[in-house]
Amino acid sequence: MNTEEFRNNGYKIVDWLCDYFENIEKFPVKSQVEPGEIFNRIPDNPPENGENFNDILNDFDEKIIDGITHWQSPNFFAYFPANNSYPSILAEFLTTGLGLQCMMWLTSPAATELEEKMMNWLRDSIGLPSSFSGVIQDTASTATLVSLLTAREKYSDFEINKYGFNDKYKYRVYCSTEAHSSIEKAVKITGIGSQNLVKIEVDDKFAMKSEILRKAIINDIAQGFTPLCVVAALGTTGSTAVDPISVIGNICKEFNIWFHIDAAYAGSTLILDEYKHLRKDIDLCDTFVFNPHKWLLTNFDCSAYFVKDKEALIRTFEILPEYLKTTEVKYVNNYRDWGIQLGRRFRALKLWFVLRHYGLEGLRSKLRQDIELTKYLKEKIDSDKEFEILAPVDFNVICFRFKPNEIEDIDTLNKINEELMNLVNSTGKAFFTHTKLNGSFVIRFVIGQTNVTKENVDKAWELIKSKVNELKIIKGYK
Repeated sequence: MNTEEFRNNGYKIVDWLCDYFENIEKFPVKSQVEPGEIFNRIPDNPPENGENFNDILNDFDEKIIDGITHWQSPNFFAYFPANNSYPSILAEFLTTGLGLQCMMWLTSPAATELEEKMMNWLRDSIGLPSSFSGVIQDTASTATLVSLLTAREKYSDFEINKYGFNDKYKYRVYCSTEAHSSIEKAVKITGIGSQNLVKIEVDDKFAMKSEILRKAIINDIAQGFTPLCVVAALGTTGSTAVDPISVIGNICKEFNIWFHIDAAYAGSTLILDEYKHLRKDIDLCDTFVFNPHKWLLTNFDCSAYFVKDKEALIRTFEILPEYLKTTEVKYVNNYRDWGIQLGRRFRALKLWFVLRHYGLEGLRSKLRQDIELTKYLKEKIDSDKEFEILAPVDFNVICFRFKPNEIEDIDTLNKINEELMNLVNSTGKAFFTHTKLNGSFVIRFVIGQTNVTKENVDKAWELIKSKVNELKIIKGYK
């Protein structure tokens, strides 16, 4: 493909994307294909000779697009937002075209220095003090792993990196029973072991019980374990519960325990004045992560990770073979030493585009709109006697279920609500996912996509109610 062909085909892709966003609500939100259906459409062997770009693009329309679940649809209410924006997409065009490998300053000084500046912008915007340094990780899962590895090395005086684990190190890590599964994955990868992850009971708001945490720490010390790290959630994935950050931070300070805050989803709200109370004592943490790729109009992947002791971070990961040595290392950040990957994408560019295009006030306006829509829907659900909300609604997630008057058995209610959710999703008009809270199956209504409106919320709620009516007729519920 020569330059002129690339230019013409590039225009086709832009036109395709524009048409896609203008017509996205015509697609079923959740893909309706069966397992293996897309796989079987693709030839078993690659072509021997190159094919025409138009044919490839046509095959994308005919063979791929109906196997897509449309995360950018305003009728996507599942999991969490992965909201995108035109400025972010345009920045990705440039990033992809430039094809940079941003592993260190020398390989692209602008990439390194823009990343440092963007992390300062985000750090200041969410209220972390300037003593924290930031780096972009791909996801919060990676950030949590990086945090635990850094804690492991700092508390072992970097011996485990050198000699490996032995009986000398009997570490414990603590999180709530509602914490993200990435924490358990991280303790496995770090060699700490899943049996040494202590899951702390939660209260009626699904936040960690700090008094139970304290007792667990004291008990573990008595048993000969070393408490290594506490991971607190500033917005759990299931219900967006917020652990008692101040209390946990002070417990960690008292017992000299590494403190990591996972604010992957709800951390974006820290840019809002009305959520400034959540900033209280977050500086007690050693590391902090939130994802602009969830709710700040920056396309996946882009996770903002902040660390108080950057020297411990660098010492944990730094390896300096001869072919990576450079003369300016004392004066710049080489972000290849700030995480797991050597190779790094130019993620800072899309952050720069988004922050400059919208400004903080534009992003605040977006968050406030979603939160107001959530309050509006909560009032509708609260006033409907056939439904109940099972968790506090502090951000833009509502955990609710349908509850027929005559049914109290939890297993029966769980089956009913799973069936209801599947009926709604099968229409292709909206997409929801679930979690379980205290054993109850709840449907999560997440309002956060880029172009979601009150009309989308109303239509989704009416769709749910219509499927409830179908269930009532089929099952004979009152």
